[in-house]
Amino acid sequence: MTNKLLQEVMAEFIGTMVILLFGAGVVAMVQLFGGGAPGEIVNGGYTNITLGWGVAVALGVAISGKISGGHLNPAVTIASALLRGFPWSKVGPYVAAQMAGAFAGAGVVFLNYRPAFLKVDPMLEKTAGVFATFPAFPEMPLAGFMDQVIGTALLLFVVSALTDENTLGAPAWMTPMLVGLVVVGIGMSFGALHGYAINPARDLGPRLMMVVAGFRNNGLTDGSGVWLIPVVAPVLGAIVGAAAYDFTIRRAHHEQE
Repeated sequence: MTNKLLQEVMAEFIGTMVILLFGAGVVAMVQLFGGGAPGEIVNGGYTNITLGWGVAVALGVAISGKISGGHLNPAVTIASALLRGFPWSKVGPYVAAQMAGAFAGAGVVFLNYRPAFLKVDPMLEKTAGVFATFPAFPEMPLAGFMDQVIGTALLLFVVSALTDENTLGAPAWMTPMLVGLVVVGIGMSFGALHGYAINPARDLGPRLMMVVAGFRNNGLTDGSGVWLIPVVAPVLGAIVGAAAYDFTIRRAHHEQE
């Protein structure tokens, strides 16, 4: 691994870790200290969650953007390789770093709030939603799949517009804040059906941490198969969103030149 790639991989690791520190951290605050039943979101907490995740993504992108491009999401990395010329040789290292960063960030949040977890949910069987996403309607997996495809397609389409100098031309320092606002908007508009993972690393990395920590309803080893949708659907959604932008708005710009 070259020195440059090592720096990029480290940036992806740290950026994704920061996302989980703030993202899982805000959900822990709401669910463990909100005063409701274990795993229940109360006291207007969903607004806090959407804002917290937006801040989390903005900070992750701000930290890593100039070094690695601030992918912080395997779906973004794969779509970039397929459609934007990102080297396929970097896909594996980027995805591994993103998964490891999400695992580490979730692990720090769990260690920090472990006393609260053990008080609210001593068997670790009701609070997995702090770290990973779960369907509102488990009997309708296609609904969750479509939701994740649409949410991630929106993410890639809008972020493509925000970062395309021919469309918005926003200064670089604004990009993290704008990307964070996109995540807030997706959470507020498409968040309840399947938790708006829109990022395989953000979901699978913490699930792996929960397996190690002993969570029973982790969606990975409990036989439910819940982990599949937030891993597969965002990759498809990212490709759809990036391709839709390239074949509509980006093409229109090129034709007008």
